[in-house]
Amino acid sequence: MDRARLSLNQYTVKPWSLREAIDGCVRHGIPAMAVWRDKLAEHGAAAAARDFRTAGLRVSSLCRGGFFPAPSAAERQVRIEDNLRAIDEAASIGAPVLVLVPGPAEGASLADARAMIAAGIEAILPHAQAAGVRLAIEPLHPMMIAERSVITSLGEANDLCVRFGSPHVGVVADVYHIFWDYRVEAEIARAGTSIAGFHLSDWRTPSGDLTSDRAMLGDGCIDIAGLASAVYAAGFNGDAEIEVLNARLWAGDQDATLRTAVERYLAIPSPG
Repeated sequence: MDRARLSLNQYTVKPWSLREAIDGCVRHGIPAMAVWRDKLAEHGAAAAARDFRTAGLRVSSLCRGGFFPAPSAAERQVRIEDNLRAIDEAASIGAPVLVLVPGPAEGASLADARAMIAAGIEAILPHAQAAGVRLAIEPLHPMMIAERSVITSLGEANDLCVRFGSPHVGVVADVYHIFWDYRVEAEIARAGTSIAGFHLSDWRTPSGDLTSDRAMLGDGCIDIAGLASAVYAAGFNGDAEIEVLNARLWAGDQDATLRTAVERYLAIPSPG
């Protein structure tokens, strides 16, 4: 894969501060980074924007917005307002994309929760358009439906994207979450240039938390090269984010994790 398209999702090296992650990208020749809001809040948006410029790094995305479903209208409004702030944060650091994790049902029916997600995106879309930030709907693996997202397939995310028909609404193709779907390549092709993010890790049946037990690239069963070929053939021209959320790796040497991640990424055959 092309180093020029490589981005580090910050939670791959979660123990590091934003400053440490920036320095790590420079040491390992990683030209871009995906930022998480908690790390950004610790560092400060203005300082982050300055530090990215100084280091010569671009920001591929900000994670995360979303989590729209809530038991009451008042709480749903609180979440919408938080998403509006997230859009402003993305714009302030030059992140072209805000990743949306749609959210679980929160006691509602699946149908009602999905309707709340659509309503939430509709409510924040004008602000995203004005800020020049693209909202990227990330479907999550079905095993996360009760805790993180009732949108569980790329097909469903595509349907939601089509509903808005806006260049400021797209989808995330995260191989960890979509590889299992027998229609995945067809849905990648259908998404086309609506693909706003491409995330890389690998799947080895988790022995613990589904969120923080992802496998390093090449250590699992995902056909990463095949999915990369499909994503770039569909017209995606952005960065591929290494997003290996793994608690055991977080307890170890973060430079070693980065070294391995970059080596494994570069070993993937380039699409096309």
